Amino acid sequence: MSSQKIQNDTRDVMEKALHHLQEILRGVRTARASSALVDNIKVEYYGTLTPIGQMAAVSTPEPRQIVIKPFDASVMNEISKAIMKSDLGITPQNDGKVLRLTMPALSGEQRQRYAAKVKEMCEEARIAMRNGRRDMNKHADQISKAGTITEDENRKVHEKIQEILKDYEKKLDLVQDKKIAEIMEI
Repeated sequence: MSSQKIQNDTRDVMEKALHHLQEILRGVRTARASSALVDNIKVEYYGTLTPIGQMAAVSTPEPRQIVIKPFDASVMNEISKAIMKSDLGITPQNDGKVLRLTMPALSGEQRQRYAAKVKEMCEEARIAMRNGRRDMNKHADQISKAGTITEDENRKVHEKIQEILKDYEKKLDLVQDKKIAEIMEI
């Protein structure tokens, strides 16, 4: 393993952690309706837990409304139950053809709670990134002990890994700030 390979692997680890965070944050409620809010909700469908997005068309025709139109109307009640069990805190309106989720405005307390949840998720991503740095530094140390690279090169690899971590922590901060701004938006 070369020092360049370690740097590329470090970028991959950081990118995966950031991408995973972004995917999770899509499901956190903000002031606006988003079809991503129901992406992680699974419904019992013929004995299998199935994501709503795979069994219904999900759209946001208005800024505070999500419309779910099941491909199979017989699962309307199951989808409705799954939404009520989720942590969205919304009761869907069923008109027989579609489910409408009207997003109530977030209270100040809810905004604070969601913002704290986002910060917690971002901290977990930071920890994952730092664990990636630790692992890549170990790899660099191992190839240095094996004589593949010199100690000076090893030190430079450690510095480069730290630079990569700092770059990704800045990106993570931007993602966090953007999501919190969306939550606090009135």
